[in-house]
Amino acid sequence: MYFSLYLALTIRYGEKPSAVIWQAHLIPFTLIFIIWFLVFYISDLYNLKLAVSNAKFFQLLLRSFLISTLLSIIIFYLAPPSGITPKTNLAIFVLIFACLFVIWRRLFNLILKSYLPKNNLAIIGKNNLVLEIISELKQKPQLGFNLSFIMDEESGIKEINGVPVFKNLADLPELIAKRKINNIILASAPDSHELRTLLFECLPLKITFINLADFYENIAGKIPLEVINKMWFLENLNEGNKSNFDLFKWTADLILALVIFIITLPFWLVIAIILKIESRGPIFFVQTRAGERGKNFPIIKFRTMKTENNDQSPTTASDYRVTGFGSILRKTRLDEIPQTLNIIKGDMSFVGPRPERPELIKVLEKQIPFYRERMLVKPGVTGCDQIAGEYHSPSYEDTMKKLQYDLYYIKNRSFYLDLSIILKTIATMLSRAGR
Repeated sequence: MYFSLYLALTIRYGEKPSAVIWQAHLIPFTLIFIIWFLVFYISDLYNLKLAVSNAKFFQLLLRSFLISTLLSIIIFYLAPPSGITPKTNLAIFVLIFACLFVIWRRLFNLILKSYLPKNNLAIIGKNNLVLEIISELKQKPQLGFNLSFIMDEESGIKEINGVPVFKNLADLPELIAKRKINNIILASAPDSHELRTLLFECLPLKITFINLADFYENIAGKIPLEVINKMWFLENLNEGNKSNFDLFKWTADLILALVIFIITLPFWLVIAIILKIESRGPIFFVQTRAGERGKNFPIIKFRTMKTENNDQSPTTASDYRVTGFGSILRKTRLDEIPQTLNIIKGDMSFVGPRPERPELIKVLEKQIPFYRERMLVKPGVTGCDQIAGEYHSPSYEDTMKKLQYDLYYIKNRSFYLDLSIILKTIATMLSRAGR
C-alpha cells in the first residue's frame, strides 16, 4: 500500500515526492490503509484457501476494491479536512495498488504450487480422524503439507486416497530418512516397545512429533471429539491464565453493548412498528436459555416468526413460520440486537458458544460426551460455529459439529480470536448469510 502511494505520487508530480508532499499524504492515507485492510479481512481475502480459488477470489476482490474506494472518497470529502483533496492521487493509487495486488496474488499462487518447499508428514496409526486429516490436506494445499506415508501395523491396504500405507515398523527409520520427513503425527500414544524405541532413535533426525488431536485442531480450527478425554481438558483448559482476559472482555463487552444499545435504540421503534403491522404477536421473542455454568436466563430477540401454530420447535430451512421481515432480520442478524441487554446484565458476551435451551441440554448431554463443558464460559451472540460457513441445528449430528468449534474457542479464546470472529460476523451480516 505504501509503495503504491509512493509510485502514485511519483507519477502524479513527475519526480520523487518531496518530504512535504509525502508527509501531507502519509497520515490521511494511513487511515485509508487501515480501512482497506479491514474491508479485505472482512471479505475473507486473507484466507489462504481462497487465494488459490481464482474465480471467487477475484469476485470478492472487485467488490472489496469498490467498497474501499467509496469509503476512501467519503473520508476525504466528508470527514474533517485533512489538508488534501487527492482526487487524482487517489485514482492513481487505486489503479497501481490493484495491479500490484493482483500480480502479488498470482505470484503467490505460482510459488505455492510450484516452488514452495513442502512440509513432509508421516502418520503413525490409522483411525477415522486420520481419514479426515487426509481429506483436509487435499482440500488445503495452501497449508504447505505433503502427507508422504502412513505407518499402520494392522492395515491390510496399501494406500488411502493416494497416500501409501506401510505396515513393517522396521522400515520406519529408512522411510523417514528417504522421504525427508519433518513431522510425525501420532494417531495414538505408542503402545509397543518396538515403536517407542524406533521413534526415540529418530530424534537425531530433527523430527517434530505431534499428537493427532493437536494437528487436526491446527488445520481444521476445531477440536476432534473422538480422540479427547478428561485428561485433555486438564492439560489444555488453563482457565487460571484467562482471568485477566476475561476481566478485559467483560469490560469491553459492557462498553460496546452500551454504545450499540444507545445508537440503535431509535431503530427499535421502527422495527417494532413493522413487526406489528406484518403479523400478530409480541415485539420481542423471550426464551429461557442456559448460560455460564448452566445458569438459566431469558434471552431476548426481535420476534421473527408467526405466533399462530408455532410449536417452538427448532427452525428448519425455508421455515413457513418465519415472516418476510423476520427473514430479513435473521439474515442480517439484526434480530440479535436486543441481546445487548443480556450482555449489559452480564448473562452473555459478544463472542462465545451460543446458549441452548435447558430441555435440549438435558437430552444432548446424555448423548454427547463433554457437552456441558461448553458452558465453562459465557455464551455469545456469535462464535466460531456461527462463522464456520454452515448452519447447525440442535440435532445430534449438528451438535457434535458445533461442540468441536465451541471447545476450540474455549481453549484458544483471546483478544485476537474475538476480534477475528466479530469481523467475520460482520461479513456474514453484509452477505445476508444468516438463518
